[in-house]
Amino acid sequence: MDRPGLADFLRRRREALQPNDVGLPPGARRRTSGLRREEVASLSGMSSDYYARLEQQRGPQPSEQMLAAIARGLRLTLDERDHLFRLAGHTAPRRQRRTEHVSPALMRVLDRLDDSPAMVLSDLGDTLAENRLAIALLGDHSAFTGLDRSAFYRWFTDPAERARYPERDHARQSSIQAAGLRAAISVGGGESRATETVARLGTESAEFREVWERHEVRTRFDDHKTLIHPELGEIEVDCQALFTENQAQTLLVLTASPSTEGYEKLQLLSVLGTQQFSA
Repeated sequence: MDRPGLADFLRRRREALQPNDVGLPPGARRRTSGLRREEVASLSGMSSDYYARLEQQRGPQPSEQMLAAIARGLRLTLDERDHLFRLAGHTAPRRQRRTEHVSPALMRVLDRLDDSPAMVLSDLGDTLAENRLAIALLGDHSAFTGLDRSAFYRWFTDPAERARYPERDHARQSSIQAAGLRAAISVGGGESRATETVARLGTESAEFREVWERHEVRTRFDDHKTLIHPELGEIEVDCQALFTENQAQTLLVLTASPSTEGYEKLQLLSVLGTQQFSA
């Protein structure tokens, strides 16, 4: 672990970022250039003290998971991410088509979307990043691990996932989810996690086995859908999807037409955030 090199690199990358680069307000007058340490820590999902110790050359060796979070928080390119891993004494992750590292271009767009629910998804349905309105509407997906990270898998195994959609749409959503999973396998090849997802669903869900046999293939995003919020009820939204060049990641933005009930509910959701009306 190159502590001086790591500390210098983190500080230089932090100072190169401005608040508007990561979707933060300018705030009061700043004594130093770039972002504050606590802002980077918040963007990376860690304590301010932990991040500060890394910049002060006195922190423990960060785990690969922590480094991935820092790379995302600092909006690093793949080359910069690999350099960060090597400075911290780890082997840089293999560069694969399907990666946990969110495209900086998608992150820049996500940072600027504060009035609409938006999230970055992998082609396997993993939520890689989400803004505050997406969390308020769909829940915080950062706690999922293993196969549960995939929305494809959760749809057929987790009742809470289905509770986000009206029951009348469940059959259609099942078809969409299975077809999206097959598209991910078709494009990405026989990647182990994708094939494991299919194998596990084949043993755990009779419904999945039935829709999988139809051999439907398509991307998973509807142009229009109805979602259910636990407090606001049904919300009709339109879906806009922005794909990376290799189709491995998608920025999904949910909007509603002005003067509609869905638009008014999204406006209310923006004010309420994750708080609930009732216990």
